[in-house]
Amino acid sequence: MHTAVQLIELGAIILALGLLGAVSTRFSISPIPLYLLAGLAFGSGGFLPLGASEDFVAIGAEVGVILLLFTLGLEYTAGELIGSLRTSAPVGLFDLALNAAPGVIAALLLGWGPVAAVAMGGITYVTSSGITAKVIGDLGWLGNRETPAVLSILVFEDLAMAAYLPILTALLAGAGLIGGATTLGIALLTIAIIFYIALRHGNLVERFVASPSDEVLLLKVLGLTLLVAGIAQQLQVSAAVGAFLVGIALSGPLAHTAQKVLTPLRDLFAAVFFVFFGLHTDPRALPPVLGIAALLAVIGIATKMGSGWLAARRAGVALTGQIRAGTALTPRGEFNIVIAGLAVTAGTNAQLGPLAAAYVLILAVAGPLLARSAEPLANAIRGKRGAHGARHQIDEDPDELPVTLTKGPEEAAERAT
Repeated sequence: MHTAVQLIELGAIILALGLLGAVSTRFSISPIPLYLLAGLAFGSGGFLPLGASEDFVAIGAEVGVILLLFTLGLEYTAGELIGSLRTSAPVGLFDLALNAAPGVIAALLLGWGPVAAVAMGGITYVTSSGITAKVIGDLGWLGNRETPAVLSILVFEDLAMAAYLPILTALLAGAGLIGGATTLGIALLTIAIIFYIALRHGNLVERFVASPSDEVLLLKVLGLTLLVAGIAQQLQVSAAVGAFLVGIALSGPLAHTAQKVLTPLRDLFAAVFFVFFGLHTDPRALPPVLGIAALLAVIGIATKMGSGWLAARRAGVALTGQIRAGTALTPRGEFNIVIAGLAVTAGTNAQLGPLAAAYVLILAVAGPLLARSAEPLANAIRGKRGAHGARHQIDEDPDELPVTLTKGPEEAAERAT
């Protein structure tokens, strides 16, 4: 009888996710806010709490995070990451300081303490790679001159997360200065080893995983990813970082094939992850933090616009491209929820989870809408400048420069979750 109830609940959850995904496709929006709302509706304090399938949803959420980060890692080679880090470091550091500061300051002003401040800094900092890639693909911006600048910031953020998550995990576990330094040292050593293997012996990894059968390839890649993620978590490096590094270690045609066979699983379990986060957020806790979340969202839009403006301006892109870059970086999503989930699980502060959920909901919806209004906004600003004698400014042809930072435009578009 219990098994029957579990099957009914799981079937209802997956069917509901499919219907919500259809709605998001129909209106060309990210499904992430809809998945979060579904979790809020059926979680603690919701309309119809689910209990029988809770264990499956919990482990499914863990797998969802791992697959999200693994497929993200597939988008880059170790060489691309290192090269991008060298060129994008100044803008990346500016983006880090500008966007992490609001979260840190908010947590300290609210009296949540330094550990919660570190978590909140990460929540307000990192852009949703999935939503941003979907926006760029849907709006036909893949070949625009500002797109490489946007992607370079996303790459820097991914690398920053690889160092940030182990530190956060150590702080949440209550590790002291020595323990935190040890954890970070292990994380950096692990990253260095993965990069070395990817750069020098990537062919060995590919030969181990490669198979003419999609079924065998799926089992090998999934098993290796879960194994490395589990070992990484055991070492307090973070399962997500371990999965991301496995993705980086795979490259070439094999990476494309691996992404193809794993995308359906990633989409399923990623959706379960967002629902799981919503299930563990009491909707009654949202109203008290909604004002703070809205204020942080407005600040987050302004700070990401600043990051995009600087990155595009350094690349020689004119006004329209600068605004497109800023709006493309605005959405928040998967990484932000991962960070909030770690903090909530560690019992950092009861209000942090609802605040993060509201913050992500606002920006996951507002980001794509702002992107669609980027060009009309640029035209309006240019019109005002023209009235003051600046009508000579002409934007560059958006098709002059192809995207070269990822493995291809198609793969960049597939980063949408």
